[in-house]
Amino acid sequence: MLRVAVVGSGPSGCYTAQSLVQGDPGVHVDVVDRLPCPYGLVRYGVAPDHEKIKSLQGSLRTVLEHERVRFLGGVRVGGPGGLPVERLRELYHAVVYCVGAATDRRLGIPGEELPGSWSATDFVAWYSAHPDAADAGFLHGVRSAVVIGVGNVAVDVTRMLVRGAAELRPTDIPQAALDTLTASGIAEVHMVGRRGPSQARFTTKELRELGGLPGTEVTVDPADLALDPADPAALPAVQRRNLEVLRGWAERPPADAARRIGLRFFLRPVEVLASGGTSRSGEAGSGEGRVGAVRFERTAPDGHGGVTGTGRFEEVPAQVVLRAVGYRGVPLDGLPFDAVTGTVPNAAGRVVRDGAPSPGEYVAGWIKRGPTGVIGTNRPCAKETAASVLADAPALVARQVPEDPLAALRAAGIEPVLWTGWLAIERAEAALGAQLGRGVVKLADWDALLTAAGSA
Repeated sequence: MLRVAVVGSGPSGCYTAQSLVQGDPGVHVDVVDRLPCPYGLVRYGVAPDHEKIKSLQGSLRTVLEHERVRFLGGVRVGGPGGLPVERLRELYHAVVYCVGAATDRRLGIPGEELPGSWSATDFVAWYSAHPDAADAGFLHGVRSAVVIGVGNVAVDVTRMLVRGAAELRPTDIPQAALDTLTASGIAEVHMVGRRGPSQARFTTKELRELGGLPGTEVTVDPADLALDPADPAALPAVQRRNLEVLRGWAERPPADAARRIGLRFFLRPVEVLASGGTSRSGEAGSGEGRVGAVRFERTAPDGHGGVTGTGRFEEVPAQVVLRAVGYRGVPLDGLPFDAVTGTVPNAAGRVVRDGAPSPGEYVAGWIKRGPTGVIGTNRPCAKETAASVLADAPALVARQVPEDPLAALRAAGIEPVLWTGWLAIERAEAALGAQLGRGVVKLADWDALLTAAGSA
């Protein structure tokens, strides 16, 4: 019998577990997660109004309910107070790390640390009820917002900033986030990219959703479309469709709407300015207060697929700035790490130490290949890693491991949240929703989650 620990219960972890048990009837998998709830970014990264994508939880659930798969939530691996990686390796023949990319990329510009300047990752975690997130006053006194980035995460946070109560109330968004968002005075959101419309990374379906928001006008500057050097006929289908949508918005006459989303291109952020005072360059706009504006440099195509600065600048007023410019993997104690790529060095999923595969250590998902692709991209990635594990199985099973690692975890003072505990959390969230006159409503803090799990 091959015993495997999969660290992480998001799509890559679940698809890895699925490939392992389907590939060999002698494999038993424990899916270990730091949180008491499964599903990773499907639960904590997909916007609450995207019910179709969130329904993927059903297929992940099927994996975690397999007779040879066991969910062990609330188990921290590595870090202060966590189970050492070396100890985890002693308990299993193989360990597959599917820990994703846990942090965000930075802009690296002055003022990025001002109050009111946040990563989209933090904002998404808050409205998705991640227990580590807190209401950091994201929308306090906010009338105008700037979202830096033109990918699907940028579209998500832009949409959530202007959603009304009628659209959010039927979702599982936590009550505190619902109250804050629906009471917000935001009237204008600028979503900004440093390159042109044809190079934006959002999908057409996500983009079109912005045009269907009640009481909201979407604007596009025709000059940005004219400056884009791409030949639409030579573009991939997604970019062609995106340009068609953007062109349609650019050609529409102004509308009388309570809120406005402005899609801006060819603008590179150079400084986040505080309200009042002077900037680092001595110009008006910066100080010791909260965010008051973002200073951008106009860019232009450089003829090689990139952009170059023009030396012309403009300031966009905003009381909150959300950067959505990508995710990045972080080092895990006890594993090698490539700081340039933000990944664990590997060969077909086998962790590489000092130039050679490390027996029994594997990776899958974003920590293996970087934060690329969509949820479905994790399937072939997980299959490749699982194939490596199964190919190595004859050598792996020669090492003695405990008959049941759960007993060893408990002996070490770790009491995992089992699947029955997760089912109890689900019941508690349904009960909370009924109490509030809504559907399922997520529990948003550790105490509530662990109390619910303990009632199983």
